[in-house]
Amino acid sequence: MPNVLIEWREMEGDKGTVCLTGGTGFIGSWLIKRLLQEGYSVRTTVRADPENKRDLTFLTSLPGVAEKLKIFSADLNDPNSFDAAIEGSKAVLHVATPLSFDGKESLEAVTERSTSGALGILKACLRSKTVKRVVYTSSAATVIYNGQETDMMDESFWTDVDFVTQKLNPKTHPYLISKTFTERAVLEFGTQHGLDVVTVNPGLVVGPFICPKFPDSVRSSLALVLGTNLLLVLVIFFSFSLNRLIKRGS
Repeated sequence: MPNVLIEWREMEGDKGTVCLTGGTGFIGSWLIKRLLQEGYSVRTTVRADPENKRDLTFLTSLPGVAEKLKIFSADLNDPNSFDAAIEGSKAVLHVATPLSFDGKESLEAVTERSTSGALGILKACLRSKTVKRVVYTSSAATVIYNGQETDMMDESFWTDVDFVTQKLNPKTHPYLISKTFTERAVLEFGTQHGLDVVTVNPGLVVGPFICPKFPDSVRSSLALVLGTNLLLVLVIFFSFSLNRLIKRGS
């Protein structure tokens, strides 16, 4: 991700404004902090909070935030709600994503919300006439689950949905499949409309965090300590993902 920021500096020649979705999350909040440090103005989106119960001081108290950070309310269920945040931005980092590991949402619902939300954001980027690049935060889960044994993977590798549904834990299906379909749709849209779209495929993300909520990825990395069965499944999944990506880059 730091390399992406370096490319932006070379591409833009000045700092400008960057829009980031999902600013209250683990990755999103760190990216906001880094962007502000680099001198960018940031527009970030958070889910609606009609009763104003959410504490956003961990964002509003960041160094350099005065007149550099604007927070907008937006929801993936309403892709048009991102227009105001994207308007005038030179780049968009789409980090927000629906998560479902508890079985409360169907695979179809999670996939529809993820895909339509991402495509809606890309359409808003086109309407803005100012966005030069979109970075979509995908997952290692979109490339490794296909039953193929290989030490190297490239852009031609995609997770096989049939393999996921037949071989893997059903609780992970909505996440794995929705991320796969969404990344495919995002890249296809970029190609069709001449929009510069980049995807990143992280494995297990761990480390210190500035958001108040205990990040699920960090919690998963502590599964052996916490003794939670589902978390143990997730840490095995992410560890396997990371191992494969390390082999890919070696």
